[in-house]
This record gives sequence, structure tokens and C-alpha cells, in this order.
Amino acid sequence: MTSGFHDVRFPLRVALGSSGGPVRRTDIVNLSNGREQRNQRWRDSRRSYDAGSGIRSLADLYAVLEFFEARRGQLYGFRFRDPVDWASCAPGGMISALDQPIGGGDGETAAFQLTKTYRDAGGSWTRQITRPVAGTVQVAVDGVVMPAAAYAVDPAGGFVTFAEGHLPAAGAQVRAGFEFDVPVRFDTDRIDVNLAHFDAGRIPSIPLTEILA
Repeated sequence: MTSGFHDVRFPLRVALGSSGGPVRRTDIVNLSNGREQRNQRWRDSRRSYDAGSGIRSLADLYAVLEFFEARRGQLYGFRFRDPVDWASCAPGGMISALDQPIGGGDGETAAFQLTKTYRDAGGSWTRQITRPVAGTVQVAVDGVVMPAAAYAVDPAGGFVTFAEGHLPAAGAQVRAGFEFDVPVRFDTDRIDVNLAHFDAGRIPSIPLTEILA
């Protein structure tokens, strides 16, 4: 039994044309008075994609088949870039070390989990970011951008760890900006390819689902 993860990214050209996004699970009970009772089954959303919609050529199709075989179907997880939600800022914005709050200092804590918060006037939800893109993470403490030597980033867990002598002081706000990938796996152990259908514009479905990794 394995739940391994290969730290490689799904072909970017195909990923950018894929369809999909967050999925939630909500139980809805219709009451006798006509009202509803709604209960959240999942604490967090889970991304689901169909990479088939991103295939535009035979070369794209082969790249996905090669990637599928290297992951052995559903066996190994991998990185996937969401075509819309892949950075600490909104699409079209410029990543800044002030983008997202990731914790508060106490003078002793060195490690802080990268997170992204989605909010509006009605509520908010905070998502853990476990697969930041190497070289893109920027960190600020109380509004001051920290030099790269002041911290290390774990690309396989999403933790920012401050070096000795740079621990955030008590009450200091720690913020970060970054690019990130979604950890996913193939949601099928079979890819059906029919070149006649492909030439006619019928693209095979290639489902992917987010995993905890």
C-alpha cells in the first residue's frame, strides 16, 4: 500500500486549458415547515479538474499519457497548477510579501504554515497551502520584507521557518506572498484514446482530484 507523491508538475500547457475548481459537500434537509437545514460534511473544499479540456494537439495528448504512465495511474500524486487560482493575490495582480496573513509572532515560534484566506463581507475561509512554488515565496514581518536568508521554505509542506536570530517578536504580524500548486492525483486508472474521435473534436475525459499531501 502506498500514498506516495512525486514532486513534479502536470504539463503546464494542458493544465492552463483544463476545467474544474473547488468542490464542497453539503447535506440539505427539507423541513416540514418549508425551511431547510444545511450541514457542512467537509470542513474544507476539495479541487476537482478535467484535464481533457486542455488537450489541443496530439503532442498534448501524448504528454499526458506519458505523465499518466510515470505516475502509474492513480498510485502517485503530483503538482497541478490551477488555471485561475495559483497565487496569493487575485488574478492579474502582482505578488507581494504583504498578500496573506500567516500568523503572529511570540518570540519563540519559528515555523509558520502558508495559508490563503478567501473573504468577503459575509464570511471567510482559510486554506492551507502545502505546495508553494520554489523561489516565489516572499515574507514580511510587521510590514518589513525579510531577506531570503532570514527564512527557509519547505516546498513539500508549505512551512516558512525563520532562522535563528530572525524569529518574529511577540505581537508581530507575519505575512507572505507566493505562487502555489495543488496536490492532486488521477481519478481514474484508465485513459481511453480514440484518434478518430480526437480528430473529430471529441477529447477524452481525464479527471483529477485534490489530495492531502
